[in-house]
Amino acid sequence: MSPRRPGPSRPSLATVARAVGVSAATVSNAYNRPERLSAGLLQQIRTEAQRQGYAGPDPVAAQLSRGRTDTLGLLLTARLPAAFSDPGAVAFLEGLSTGCHGAGLNLLLISSEPVAGRAQVPGRAVSNAVVDGFVVYSVREDDPSLRQIRDRQLPTVVVDSPAPFPGADWVGPDDRAGARQLAEDLVAMGHRRIGVITAGGGGYSGPVGLARVAADPVGVHHRRVLGIADALAEVGVTDLPIEERPVNSAAAGADALHALLTRCPELTAVCALMDVMALGALDAARARGLHVPSDLTVTGYDDIPQAATAGLSTVHQPLQDKGRVAAELWLSHRPGGEDRRRVLPTHVVVRGSSGPPQAG
Repeated sequence: MSPRRPGPSRPSLATVARAVGVSAATVSNAYNRPERLSAGLLQQIRTEAQRQGYAGPDPVAAQLSRGRTDTLGLLLTARLPAAFSDPGAVAFLEGLSTGCHGAGLNLLLISSEPVAGRAQVPGRAVSNAVVDGFVVYSVREDDPSLRQIRDRQLPTVVVDSPAPFPGADWVGPDDRAGARQLAEDLVAMGHRRIGVITAGGGGYSGPVGLARVAADPVGVHHRRVLGIADALAEVGVTDLPIEERPVNSAAAGADALHALLTRCPELTAVCALMDVMALGALDAARARGLHVPSDLTVTGYDDIPQAATAGLSTVHQPLQDKGRVAAELWLSHRPGGEDRRRVLPTHVVVRGSSGPPQAG
């Protein structure tokens, strides 16, 4: 058997240098400091590089050699399309990207959800990400991608959830207080039979008990449900029907409302803890022949632009400012500095979807 011949060399800075008869440093200058070369030599190097199919030095390697990538990784709790379809996420992204653009940073979007049909090692996308740091947007505290971020020990800002942890800055509203204020307003109107619709993000769809929500890893839906429960407990109400869906969508909100009213037809108010779900719940209530708010009060949370158009009572949080503050915290990070926490204000916005329950 004849010996195997080596294949052709892969085009590289070194192969171009050998072909032209110059040093690798000279070829590097052709790409990074062309003013140091004569016009003739520069043209010769570029012609040979084009002949070999060499596109130039790896920009990632060049950035790493300078100690930075000028890229910020954004870890999302949902599939990537949700970043562009969820109005709350879109507003947050606008604020974050505005802050990044002003500082010359790029954004790399990373989903914590696995790609369908593809076997993946949990957290691999994070461990392979070539970034200078991370912003974590509304991720469960047991997410393996979060563990990878903590292991990498890069500057990190957490938005909404999980709860603040050592080594990371945190920004978000006090969701428990915001939901409690919403429920207190409903209680003041006379409501006592209140149900909840929420998106847990864990893949489950159906009714859940308050005890299970309280035992879940702390997240946005956990805090909002507990805020509703806090307000009801103050007036002696401990029964809180909850319908959970795995995704935050109008279709999920509509389906959850039908299920909730089928098993608890006596409800006078339903708090959907995301506006997108609340808009679906509004449509479902009307499809059942209910008048909102005389037959049923429906409220949301977030105050996305569509909420005002629909006349939805909701809890306002500064979505764009949340993204902007996250960028500011990350850009102002100093190694060894104290972890910072920025709690953003919320307030209840009363519109036409809420009112007192019918007498009797």
